[in-house]
Amino acid sequence: MRKLLVVGGWFVLAFAAACGGGGGGGGDSPPPATVGQLAVTVAGLPSGVAANVTVTGPTTTQTVTASATLTSLAPGNYTVAAGNLSAAGVVYAPSVASQNVSVAAGATGSATVTYAAARIALQAVATGLSSPLLATAPTGDSRLFIVERPGRIRIVKNGTLLSTPFLDVSSRVGTTGEGGLLSVAFDPAYATNGFFYVDFTDLSGNIAVERFQVSANPDVADPSPLRILSIAHPVNTNHYGGLVAFGPDGFLYVGVGDGGGAGDVPRNAQNLNVLLGKLLRLDVRNASLVQPYAIPTDNPFATSNTQRREIWAYGLRNPWRYAFDAPSGQLYIGDVGQDRREEIDVVPAATGGINFGWNIVEGTLCYPNDPCNKAGTTLPVLDYPHDSTGGCSISGGFVYRGNAIAGLKGRYVYSDFCSGFLRSILVVNGAATEAIDWNITSVGQILSFGLDAAGELYMLGANGTVYRLIVG
Repeated sequence: MRKLLVVGGWFVLAFAAACGGGGGGGGDSPPPATVGQLAVTVAGLPSGVAANVTVTGPTTTQTVTASATLTSLAPGNYTVAAGNLSAAGVVYAPSVASQNVSVAAGATGSATVTYAAARIALQAVATGLSSPLLATAPTGDSRLFIVERPGRIRIVKNGTLLSTPFLDVSSRVGTTGEGGLLSVAFDPAYATNGFFYVDFTDLSGNIAVERFQVSANPDVADPSPLRILSIAHPVNTNHYGGLVAFGPDGFLYVGVGDGGGAGDVPRNAQNLNVLLGKLLRLDVRNASLVQPYAIPTDNPFATSNTQRREIWAYGLRNPWRYAFDAPSGQLYIGDVGQDRREEIDVVPAATGGINFGWNIVEGTLCYPNDPCNKAGTTLPVLDYPHDSTGGCSISGGFVYRGNAIAGLKGRYVYSDFCSGFLRSILVVNGAATEAIDWNITSVGQILSFGLDAAGELYMLGANGTVYRLIVG
């Protein structure tokens, strides 16, 4: 049986099938007096694209892939849950993700699931910034804090970029090469202790991590620092890594590049006696001048006398941006490649001691060329080439868990400094699936991403603009 539905001003030809999609036959005749029926209509999908709908009730859970009438249902309340799906490089999202329907004995309930192609647009929230490198916020805070590479942290409050910086350490920040103020991380207990941490390069080009505290004015920090960590970075002015972030475990993570130059000639990334080319994990809960950090007892080399105890993972070239996804328990790392491949690594966040392979491999390829021994290395879930369809320097993002863009839910977004695209992947069982290019091409070079306290995403452009991702 065919139905002509009007959906969002469009005429959609839907098939009310008597079978398929988890349903049974007999939808045109009334059900027996002891059971009921549920007619599920699916609209908005191209022909041949299966819906992602699950119906759950008192005694059954059924999958619906097309319009269908579910028969012989026990009377009661049923939940019709619709999920996103991808087809031919397009994400389709339901207008309503979940709806409740009552099914009575001898009667037929109904539910309509309407899909639409998901689209993303960019909305400028701040302009005129100097190399914005990160946007973030403390838990539960409506403000947006933006890191400027020259050494300032700015605040967007109630839609306005405040003129007075939250923090200005520009007199102590070196910006030669890839240096600068590179990131900020707010303590999980910021609301009560006011602590936050920054990663920057000093005037000598070395890597510094320091703790600051907010002043009596919530929009201005006390400029007095506590030095947490210093890492010598001699000779070269690139590959600093630069991101500090708190993991779901409450520890502070520090991404550190391999020391720069090309090819990691000293093999720092594979050397467990140095901190370069690593992801570090520190306990800063009781940081003091005497002991700025402690080593978590479950760090992989916590009891070693021959390896650096701060190391959580190694074999990284330049982990410019990484992100924890608490709901999935995964850690995503965008590691910048050498000349051929850019990579995205995805591993369980609670697993330490992983070797990501640099400079044995670059992405999935042997470095500098075949053959090589990949044993003991963890290869990326996705890598892409340096060509017209790829780029030259990955800008890793976040897994989207916000509410504004239904079609992006659960997907990891990333960009590239050279190409400026916005792409996403869905990681399922350790594999990258549903690769989508969201057709964002007009913003130029992308330096980084941001995430606010509500879980909404931002792209940070080399043009000095911070953009919020919105429904297109």
